Amino acid sequence: MIKLTDLLLEAQMPSSEQDMDFYAKKYKKTIDYLRNKNKVLLLTTSNRWSQHKEDVPKSNQLATKIQDLLGKEKVTLIDTTKLNIFPCEGNVSSNREFGGNHCGTAKALLKDKEKNPSGYHRCWASINEKNDELWKISKELFESDTVLFFASIRWGQANGYYQKLIERLTWIENRHSNLGEKNIVKDIDAGFIATGQNWNGKDVTETQKEVLQFFGFKTPNELFWNWQFTDNTLDETTRSYNKAITVFDKTFLKPYDKAE
Repeated sequence: MIKLTDLLLEAQMPSSEQDMDFYAKKYKKTIDYLRNKNKVLLLTTSNRWSQHKEDVPKSNQLATKIQDLLGKEKVTLIDTTKLNIFPCEGNVSSNREFGGNHCGTAKALLKDKEKNPSGYHRCWASINEKNDELWKISKELFESDTVLFFASIRWGQANGYYQKLIERLTWIENRHSNLGEKNIVKDIDAGFIATGQNWNGKDVTETQKEVLQFFGFKTPNELFWNWQFTDNTLDETTRSYNKAITVFDKTFLKPYDKAE
């Protein structure tokens, strides 16, 4: 039996054609912007249980759709949740005995031409943890002119995989902000697209845009937006979550084919 409270919550859902058109226009601006780039890197950070093969996170579906539209010869897609990426060691704020801020110093250089052909990758965790695979991301990053991060919103923040990744890339920012070296990403565009159900997606996206600016990336507006199904933070009904799937599909996965 459907509760009256559930029906009242559903009445506030963004399921109208006007709402879907609003998000579809943001999506199209992103596609149009990326068409003018030469080499695009898409990094997804949302996960599901490995045995649920058909349960693909919305942000991953969106990234795959973008790759399909622009072509695999131009767009590289990496699911970062499949990589063995160790947590950041926090070398930005070590004590005096260990050198204070020694993140990204020359001594942290990953000495492997296959893994680090640019010579830019400097991360202590990549040296200390022999099985670390952050290099698979940095290698592609420095060969690209655009990187687009995709994240799901969980408990009002970007999910844990995204946070672990962005912390592990701190050496990019620290090289120019603390060590006084050149900004090695000044010519790379970066963006952040979030998908969520009902809480804080807009604020998370704005914060991550500021974070990527601190890193030194160019941050065009066309590459920053979030899709959130409802603004009602109290709506945790199953009906809402199920309807979100339908609305997401209609907004992003089907209409663009017709527009093409």
